[in-house]
Amino acid sequence: MHPPQDAAGLDLVVPPGPGLRSGLVVPAGELVERFTRAGGPGGQGVNTTDSRVELWWDPGASSVLDDAQRERATAALTAYLVGGRVRIVAAEHRSQRRNRRAARDRLAELLREALAPPPPPRRRTRPTRGSQRRRLESKRQRSDLKAGRARPRSEGG
Repeated sequence: MHPPQDAAGLDLVVPPGPGLRSGLVVPAGELVERFTRAGGPGGQGVNTTDSRVELWWDPGASSVLDDAQRERATAALTAYLVGGRVRIVAAEHRSQRRNRRAARDRLAELLREALAPPPPPRRRTRPTRGSQRRRLESKRQRSDLKAGRARPRSEGG
């Protein structure tokens, strides 16, 4: 198992989207990667290659987020926070390089979604008179259909 290391020279680029007009670039110095041995199939190199990647990023100490973005990011990424830092694990590929790319892509996508503004609140509307009438008519028809299935009552007993 390798000790944690900075992602040398590989800034994380978050593409533009809602809430991020010009995108975002997280400096490589804020990202910490840790490499360990991944489980599962891998052929002869399975016990020798440290291909599993853990990517760590601290949104609270990030220099690229303003206060509002930092608050929104920490609230949206609580499921990924471990000790106040975002933790992404990638082990689906056999090569370390592909797992690094997968972890970075996942973090970029999570950041883009987390920094998107919330959707506008739903405005309540009343059902139209016609829709209420159609609903009640279909209920009446269903009721008549089911009543027609009942056994006839014997008169006078």
